[in-house]
Amino acid sequence: MREFAFELELCATLEERRDGIVARQLGASVANPGGRIVDVVCVEPGPQFDRRTALTPETVPDSLLDADLGPGRWTPVRAAFDCHPDRAEAAVERGIEIGFLERTRTRGRDCIRQGTRYPSDWAGRIVGIENKPDLGTPGDLERQLRTDVSLALVDEIVLATESYVTGAHRNRLPDAVGIWRVHRDDTLSVPPEIEVVREARPLPVDEPGIEPLATHPGRTEVAIVSADEKAAARRRIAERAYGKGWRTYDFPACARCEPTGVHGVTGESVTDRTDEAATLPHCPWKGRIVDAASECDQSCPGHEPAEPSTVDLATERDARTPWTADPETTTRRQVGLDRFGD
Repeated sequence: MREFAFELELCATLEERRDGIVARQLGASVANPGGRIVDVVCVEPGPQFDRRTALTPETVPDSLLDADLGPGRWTPVRAAFDCHPDRAEAAVERGIEIGFLERTRTRGRDCIRQGTRYPSDWAGRIVGIENKPDLGTPGDLERQLRTDVSLALVDEIVLATESYVTGAHRNRLPDAVGIWRVHRDDTLSVPPEIEVVREARPLPVDEPGIEPLATHPGRTEVAIVSADEKAAARRRIAERAYGKGWRTYDFPACARCEPTGVHGVTGESVTDRTDEAATLPHCPWKGRIVDAASECDQSCPGHEPAEPSTVDLATERDARTPWTADPETTTRRQVGLDRFGD
């Protein structure tokens, strides 16, 4: 569970020290969906970031952003989507649920429109971070980072580790990969410190990229990914990061678990604490952060059944980040909606 604790503490630290959105476990491939999952993603604010926060707290699906829609005109559902009617209906229902679409019947036809124009320039630079606390067990680290560099889907890619980084470690990684050594304490008594061992180099996100697909003896199958395909994938990453964030963990149903801030302050809710640290599922019995989904049940010798913590992670995210849980509506209801501009 060392990597889980490392990841949560790193996310909490980045959220406190950087502008924008921090998320974890996001897909970062194009030709092979799901073939590459980046541990942590930081999305910096773009010029229209405030308009995105006013839109919806949820991820806007690709199917809606790719549809032939706008805020200024009613469009028949069948004309807006190039897919099976069932998929189109599911997309419409999701769009209405998250407040992105409006629906009506016009001259007997089922029609939809965007509630407001989508801000296409809301996301700035995207930084991907691969966590590997122990470089003694690197797994597929080298292959993953070489894929990130050759595809160049994110503006920068960084390796974060607790290990001492030797010259041999640096030489095995592409020169463009940044390296951070993270100094942390399982007790959460002090916030982690990030030592920049090597700065990341900017990647050519506006140019075509090469995505390795499969490796065979003597050859590697690759896909050439166009700049337009990369731009769509970057939008998808940013949208997923905004809607998902990094607080996707649960608190154990155990009396021993203490919701704890990275600075070591405990408390059941945002208002109970005056520190600015995120609340993490820390277990004093194990002496570290725990993953409730995989290690906190009756098989644990220290388990003491109890109701899970009532920490409201969405409220905490709303209070401590630019993400907005309940944005004011920006829907425009007036004659001449087709004259909307950016």
